[in-house]
Amino acid sequence: MKSTAKKTGVVLGVIAVFVLLIYLMNRMTGVESYADKYAGVDLLAEVDGLDREGTYSQYIASYSDAGHPATDVDINVCSYASGKNISVYQQYEGEAGALYTGDGSTVTWNVEVPEAGFYNVYLEYMTIGSRGVAVERAIYINGESPFTSAANLTFKRQWTDKGKVITDNQGNQIRPSQIEVYKWQSAYCKDDMGYMQEPYQFYFKKGNNALTLAAINEPMVLRKLALTAVKEEKTYIEYRKSQPEMKKPLTGFQLKIQGEDSSMRSEPSLYAKYDRSSPTTEPNSVTKTVLNYTGGEAWNGAGQWIEWNFRVPEDGYYHITVKGRQNYSRGSISSRSLLIDGEIPFKEVKTISFDYENDWDVKTLSDQEGNPYEFYLKAGSHTIRLEATLGGMGDILKELEESTYRLNQIYRKLLVYTGAAPDKYRDYNLGQLYPDVIKAMGLESKRLYKIIDDVVAYTGQKAEKIATAQTLAQQLEMFEERPDKITVNFIDFKNNITSLGTAILNMRETKLDVDYLMVSSGNVSISADKASILDKAWHEVKSFAASFFVDYNAVGNVYSKDEDKDSVVKVWIATGRDQGTILKTMVDDTFTLESGIKVNVEIVEAGALLNAVVAGRGPNVVLSVGADQPVNYALRNAVEDLTQFEDHKEVLNSFYKSAYRAYEFNDGLYAIPETQTYNVMFYRKDIMKELNLEVPNTWEELIHMLPTIQGNNMEVGIPTTASTTAPDLSVFYTLLYQNGSDVYDEKALKTIIDNEAGVKAFNTYTSFFTDYGMPKDYDFVSRFRSGQMPLGIANYSSYNTLMVSAPEIRGLWDFTLIPGTEKKDTAGNRIIDRSDYSTGTCTMMIKTKDENVKQNAWQFMKWWAQPDTQVRFGRELEALLGSSARYATANKDAFRQLAWSADNVEVLGEQWKSTVGFREVAGGYYTGRHITNAVRKVINKGEDPRETILEYSMTINEELKKKRIEFGLPNE
Repeated sequence: MKSTAKKTGVVLGVIAVFVLLIYLMNRMTGVESYADKYAGVDLLAEVDGLDREGTYSQYIASYSDAGHPATDVDINVCSYASGKNISVYQQYEGEAGALYTGDGSTVTWNVEVPEAGFYNVYLEYMTIGSRGVAVERAIYINGESPFTSAANLTFKRQWTDKGKVITDNQGNQIRPSQIEVYKWQSAYCKDDMGYMQEPYQFYFKKGNNALTLAAINEPMVLRKLALTAVKEEKTYIEYRKSQPEMKKPLTGFQLKIQGEDSSMRSEPSLYAKYDRSSPTTEPNSVTKTVLNYTGGEAWNGAGQWIEWNFRVPEDGYYHITVKGRQNYSRGSISSRSLLIDGEIPFKEVKTISFDYENDWDVKTLSDQEGNPYEFYLKAGSHTIRLEATLGGMGDILKELEESTYRLNQIYRKLLVYTGAAPDKYRDYNLGQLYPDVIKAMGLESKRLYKIIDDVVAYTGQKAEKIATAQTLAQQLEMFEERPDKITVNFIDFKNNITSLGTAILNMRETKLDVDYLMVSSGNVSISADKASILDKAWHEVKSFAASFFVDYNAVGNVYSKDEDKDSVVKVWIATGRDQGTILKTMVDDTFTLESGIKVNVEIVEAGALLNAVVAGRGPNVVLSVGADQPVNYALRNAVEDLTQFEDHKEVLNSFYKSAYRAYEFNDGLYAIPETQTYNVMFYRKDIMKELNLEVPNTWEELIHMLPTIQGNNMEVGIPTTASTTAPDLSVFYTLLYQNGSDVYDEKALKTIIDNEAGVKAFNTYTSFFTDYGMPKDYDFVSRFRSGQMPLGIANYSSYNTLMVSAPEIRGLWDFTLIPGTEKKDTAGNRIIDRSDYSTGTCTMMIKTKDENVKQNAWQFMKWWAQPDTQVRFGRELEALLGSSARYATANKDAFRQLAWSADNVEVLGEQWKSTVGFREVAGGYYTGRHITNAVRKVINKGEDPRETILEYSMTINEELKKKRIEFGLPNE
């Protein structure tokens, strides 16, 4: 009896645990609804001062009574009213009458509109060979921008393979490089963020209207421009009724189109890729690199498309199947629009969804009941295009981005009163002082709860990415009930807003792999193409076995030591596999073919170079070396002096003096510049306008505006020495150069930071922190996007990070030249010295006694430094890794051809001319270390700046003297 009771108890206990687990899992998945929290609340209500001005939704609402005329209005592109930087072509690529619009162009047409209302703006264009980035235009109607995003209209380019796939000497396939295709394209003016699938609707009054297109980036040629009627797309039923009936159905036709065989794409990064992870990927190999799918990480943004050509033998109805895989983001859906011959045939294929799944999903395009759609195709050639779209997530993300903007506004309003780190023990009476803000917090909480429910409804689960929205919703709900809790959690509140912005960025990604597409007749059975457990197990066994004898790190053609030993150049690259793969592809298809010199590219860790050189097993050429390394190796006779090559000066013509100053020593040159970076000044246009401030031209002007900025509890960011691993002295060196001095004397025997100019620069730099209270440790991107830091000096590469990670402030910020020091030139005229510290990476040649290898290595270095090579490398790197990885080439000719807008090129080019390179000397590592110590001593201990820098100058000079003696260099 006791035994039975005991067993019963165990069973009941197991059941209880099981039920508890089910309950907890349901809680974790968050399938519960928050509808009761926002029921009956007007979520569209606006709060003064918090909502963004000039949005598209506000624009549409302002013409709520306007209709949608059914007629189109054609515009003769060549009959413009006014314009600049434009040209009329009587004949262009087979078109009679076309209009060239260059960089910086504007063109206005007078358009007679027969009926007032909303129209789509449609155009047909062709891109021009330029920097290879998307064309950008702004549209104005009757002299005004209708809404803010009308200033960011993008138009895609077209790319294809330059040649056929080739196979290297290891049996691995190498994808061809990408070239642009210049063909006429059609497009509507639409949301470049992809939040809206439909084209923008523009209101035109009856009668004469002025329509203006202004070039933001890149030239293009127009052949057609029209205002078109806003039309509803056909449903599948309407589409099917509009197509002819076939007397005899098609039978027995099946055409498989491999994903890697795409004919055209909108981005050069959407090329064929290889996959070894699944046994069902076609074709398949665990030992060789076989191109067998397309898409992947790079196919992640709305509007990107891939297109395939195919032929069908006869008129009729066909089914279309896609073998795709979305194994990138659990809880997310990747969507694609289907276009046949450039058109979406019916509404239902405007959003084709692929749920998260580890394995491939063979999806025959069908209705909700599983009945395959029938696509009517005429005999002959056709195209299938899959275009990335956000689908139902677009509206959700748009609301989430607007919410992030409002939350940052709320944060800034409170920041003005409480500061960034409020006193936890003080009662700020925020509920009484800011009742509207507290009310806005409650409203925003309810909006976030609604967004969470929308995401769950769309994806079927509460994904990790939306968890931050839930945290913020709960936090805002608490703040509304207990305003006294705001200051206690103020820092967390700001961090959660930043996390929400990051979540939006991740949720915008819509990655997808495509193995193949299938076009088939209705009676053909489509296999699920799933691998069995045994297939997967066997695949893993083969992969494991192959790992013992296949060098997966080999890149491109690999030449053995015994094969043409004297002519093979060994090149090391320390930046990563993606960079190494791009480099080796370029070497194999360009450099080796043109020069006959064979090159082995090896991907290594940066720290491996010193040990390898000491052991005599180093490379012949090493790329991406830090600026401080060439002179250090030269002092130890470990690198080649490049002045031995007669044409070295020709190579340097593509660089500013500042780019290679760090690589010169004792009349020698020990490296060629590769990348170069420097500071610019970033500013928030909206906040500067709000504070009635102009962008400062000099440090004095910057200091004069500090009371206004800091009086609103905001900050100005100056690079600091706070980091223990990478202290940033760039602004100190900048001030030193602007004051007409340098770090070392002309002979590099000693430091001269102890002269009057050096002391003045040091005093000014440390006073930013001691007298003017600038922050010593901060995350610039985070504070800039929140508005806490509306002005800051930062490396120009921060531009790329902000463009990618802060979409909610797009159009609200810019960058310009750094502040300068006012001087008078020899004629007594007032000038502003904007000298700017710069640094970078370089390419150097390791010492060798083999003259043949030395000459071949020099040929490689010259090829690598030339503009065409740098442009291609930079474009392919950005295409692969995105705009946040934009290549900071030191080649000034190549830089102008990378993906910067014309305005950005102008500002960066102007600042670049004023850059000053940092000289490297024997023992130079001691200089930065002790200047950092001096700065910290003044800031942290309140020491006198003059006495401190004079003291450390003596310490630096003592070390420089020791090092010069050690290396046999004169001290006089």
